[in-house]
Amino acid sequence: EVQLQACGGGLVQAGGSLRLSCAASGITFDDHAVGWFRRAPGKEREGVSYIKNGAPYYSVRVKGRFNITHDKVKKTVELQMNNLKPEDTAVYYCAADRNILYWYGATGGYRPEDVAFWGEGTLVTVSS
Repeated sequence: EVQLQACGGGLVQAGGSLRLSCAASGITFDDHAVGWFRRAPGKEREGVSYIKNGAPYYSVRVKGRFNITHDKVKKTVELQMNNLKPEDTAVYYCAADRNILYWYGATGGYRPEDVAFWGEGTLVTVSS
């Protein structure tokens, strides 16, 4: 059984930092992309970042500010979020799938809702 348990959300002022953590069981990091989606109020869910077989990906909205790492022994993935902006406010979801295309948007038919495995969301609120 695959389980993803996320934690680390909270309230922070603009320019601040938060770290999200996801503990994964039942999957291998070499075969699966493990990372994060987010859903801001009134918006569609979007891919933020993943790491698969050691290779990271970041959406253009977070590249240069967020950093994703993984620990294969502990089976955890962490997302360090720096220089947070009010537009980063969203519920963040840990997710895993063999197919990295889900993180790139719904074009080509890869809808985020079809990602195989999801953890519960954690709220990140960035005040201005």
